[in-house]
Amino acid sequence: RQMTKLLIILLSISLSSIAHADNSVYIEQITTSDDTTITINQDGNNNSVNLSMAHDDNTLDFNQVGNNNTISWVSYWGSGKIWGGDIDGTNNTLKFEQYNTTGSDSNKIGFHMPGNNNDLHVCQGATFSSSTDTSCSGTTPNSEYGGHTINLDVHANGNNVKIGQETGTGNADHYAQIYYYNGDNNDTFITQKGNGDKDLRMDIRTDGGEQEVMQKGDGDHTATVNLYGSYHTDLSLTQQGNTAQSYSITQTCQTSGGCGISLTQGN
Repeated sequence: RQMTKLLIILLSISLSSIAHADNSVYIEQITTSDDTTITINQDGNNNSVNLSMAHDDNTLDFNQVGNNNTISWVSYWGSGKIWGGDIDGTNNTLKFEQYNTTGSDSNKIGFHMPGNNNDLHVCQGATFSSSTDTSCSGTTPNSEYGGHTINLDVHANGNNVKIGQETGTGNADHYAQIYYYNGDNNDTFITQKGNGDKDLRMDIRTDGGEQEVMQKGDGDHTATVNLYGSYHTDLSLTQQGNTAQSYSITQTCQTSGGCGISLTQGN
């Protein structure tokens, strides 16, 4: 009962200063959802947050600036209720940012994430400069066209995930689909930016490992990454420049101590 009251108070404070049309927040608590702190800012039109949640000690911070920004469960996964919530686990720290200030396109973030000790700072309309960057400021938050989509389905513990997707001076669309399933302790940093469309599919099912993927420049870059095996794989992939780059890998690591891949495409 105490947690439910805290949730309502925080949402009321966050939404009381909003004078824009068609913004919505719908968060359904499953079981007790104890010790959760939620802060939501929506500054614009047609922004929405729609999810269910469960379990203890989660901290959520949503910031949506501009128009047509959505944070919600992914339709083909369902609402997440049958798993206990779209956010299910202990000690999660989540911060979602979306900027869509120019044009009429949409930003969408969908996630499921049953697992513990995850730290995700996912943003669209801005990018992280490095794996240690905590600001996700980018270069175009105030002139951002939107059109970005991120899907996350993390069924694992101890992940630290950063994703940033940002247009350049044109209306490029970026897409990132990240699956982890049964892999623990993954550390993933992803940046997609530039005028060209970017597409990343990633599926990691092994313990440990560090992944860093950057797609930048005006080329239409695509990457498909599948990492499996008895041991982890450390991956560093950069696709850059104005010429379209494409990369696909399926790695099954059987080397004790893990495997490593480092690759740069384009100039």
